[in-house]
Amino acid sequence: MVNFLSVFVIICNQYRLLHRMHLQEFQEQVYPLKNKLFRFAKRFLDHTEEAEDVVQEVFIRLWNKRNELDKYRSVEALAMITTKNLCLDKIKAKKYPVENFEDHRGFLENLPGETPQDHSEVIHEIHLAIKQLPEMQQTIIHLRDIEGYEFEEIARIVEMNENAIRVSLSRARKRIREILINTKEYEYY
Repeated sequence: MVNFLSVFVIICNQYRLLHRMHLQEFQEQVYPLKNKLFRFAKRFLDHTEEAEDVVQEVFIRLWNKRNELDKYRSVEALAMITTKNLCLDKIKAKKYPVENFEDHRGFLENLPGETPQDHSEVIHEIHLAIKQLPEMQQTIIHLRDIEGYEFEEIARIVEMNENAIRVSLSRARKRIREILINTKEYEYY
């Protein structure tokens, strides 16, 4: 005859193992997104502490939805949308200036695992050019050219049509090119 206590202990141990496996799965799927989410949040907020808080809040929300994550086609897209929405909420609540990218270059140059290169002048000029774009074009160019998202994923994140995103990205790149060329011509003369 099996002792009730021993059955209870076996069930509890199996539950803990399943729970750990689920935690491990969550960590494998979501935790690698932390740098991408941080860069995205920092682009909106330009405050390291605020961006870290947003990423932490995103992880908490995703953890609370962990049993429903398999319903989504892309956990990464969900995380990016959540990050965007939380950043926009913070901007609205605190009225942060979205255009301020001053220490963004320093952050990008000091990412772990990447070799630092001295492109600081060019990076600075590009950031100044990006600042002159409308907010949506800034977001789209960041998602596509910095984070490397596909148009379908960007469409889900910014809630726009893929064709509209392509047009907006093309216009943004063209405008940045014009700004950089005009800057170089001005410096030459």
